Amino acid sequence: MTTMAEDKTRYRPEPSVLTALKSPRILTREVLAGLVVALALIPEAISFSIIAGVDPKVGLFSSFVMAVTIAFVGGRPAMITAATGAIALVIAPVAREYGMDYFIATVLLAGVLQIVLAVLGVAKLMRFIPRSVMVGFVNALAILIFTAQLPQLIGVPWMVYPLVAAGLVIMVFMPKITRVVPAPLVSIIIVTAAVVVFAINVPTVGDQGELPRSLPELFIPNVPLTWETLTIIAPYALAMALVGLMESLMTAKLVDDVTDTHSNKTRESWGQGVANIASGLFGGMGGCAMIGQTMINVKASGARTRISTFLAGVFLLILIVVLGDVVAIIPMAALVAVMIMVSVGTFDWHSIKPSTLKRMPKSETAVMVITVAVVVATHNLAIGVIVGVFVAAIMFVRRVAHLVDVTREVTEHFGEPRAHYTVEGQLLFASSNDLTTMFEYTEDPDHVVIDLSKSHVWDASTVAALDAIETKYEHHGKSVEFVGMNDHTTAFHARLTGGLGNGH
Repeated sequence: MTTMAEDKTRYRPEPSVLTALKSPRILTREVLAGLVVALALIPEAISFSIIAGVDPKVGLFSSFVMAVTIAFVGGRPAMITAATGAIALVIAPVAREYGMDYFIATVLLAGVLQIVLAVLGVAKLMRFIPRSVMVGFVNALAILIFTAQLPQLIGVPWMVYPLVAAGLVIMVFMPKITRVVPAPLVSIIIVTAAVVVFAINVPTVGDQGELPRSLPELFIPNVPLTWETLTIIAPYALAMALVGLMESLMTAKLVDDVTDTHSNKTRESWGQGVANIASGLFGGMGGCAMIGQTMINVKASGARTRISTFLAGVFLLILIVVLGDVVAIIPMAALVAVMIMVSVGTFDWHSIKPSTLKRMPKSETAVMVITVAVVVATHNLAIGVIVGVFVAAIMFVRRVAHLVDVTREVTEHFGEPRAHYTVEGQLLFASSNDLTTMFEYTEDPDHVVIDLSKSHVWDASTVAALDAIETKYEHHGKSVEFVGMNDHTTAFHARLTGGLGNGH
């Protein structure tokens, strides 16, 4: 078991905020990364507000409050938390059917539920998500990030296409020249400058929705504190809490892999809850970790500390409230190019290489493909992951079920014939169901030995199967002796045998 001191060392971020503040090079990288993320957050937050059926400022203020809050309370440095499409889809019916006050009450309750789930140790469930589901999750996200850009590429002025292409070219070649300034930021500035200088008429950020001119204000929802209110908002709040936690923890794990560092998932879980409560109190729609913006921050811009997350929120507020007129002229083509680059960088191309597919067990590839298909079809990451884990569990059980082998040998023991069976493999409900059919009840001599030294009993179904085998031999007037059980199997068998029915 790890001690608290070991935990602190394990989760100590590198570089730390203090290190970054002392190093002009690292600090510049963090500041510029925060600026790029803030620019990328604006159109997303507006479009997610539209999905949720609320005013654009609800999504924008939510993104500001959550990014700033999670910078202090989150467990994964450099991860971006803001208003997201997954959350917008879950709670959209509340705004539509019950109005803004119930909508904010749902966000607040979801935050409280996330803190409760964190205390109950929900983060530890992450270890049950297989790698094939994780790869499917990442690939599905890359596809969703790309498809989300399609409305900006279909039925638009033809000049959008060369602008997007120019943005992509800049981001591909810029890192080869210098990494001091993030390539996405350079791309956004150059494409915007080209549109302004040549007066090119293409869709801009300003066309997405009106940007707010004031600061967010405290918002206490005016809903009756009754059981009826709870029955209305609780199902949506629970769904929001679960989707938010799942997406955030999966994203945290992805960032861990990208940066080769560890993060405190339990702290991230309750941090998400605190950020959602803060968001709700300022009239925000709530959200969770954003894979696209996090990948811009960590992969494209090279950010590694909480400074980039904090500044993403601060810059977002400055951009929309103070520099709204400037932000409004940024062409959507510039931001689309950034998101396309992110989707290409997020996709695990190694997972679909013919050499990988040839080596990988077909069941694992099937789990990955199913996860991708469900996420893309439902646009819900949580459903995809749950289905993926379920399919992976079935595949695993099927594989284990076929790994049990029973061999029979008849020997002489003090002049008397004796049947000796050796059972090999993991015995659980899937494999033990067939176990009873593998013995020659009528043909065997009066004494039967069943050797379990090469097997392991995992559940009550197996003990019931062993009892059934013993009962069948007794019906034929024969005795059975179980030998070679390991300590766990002996204790488990002794506790349950004879107490699971009549052995049939």
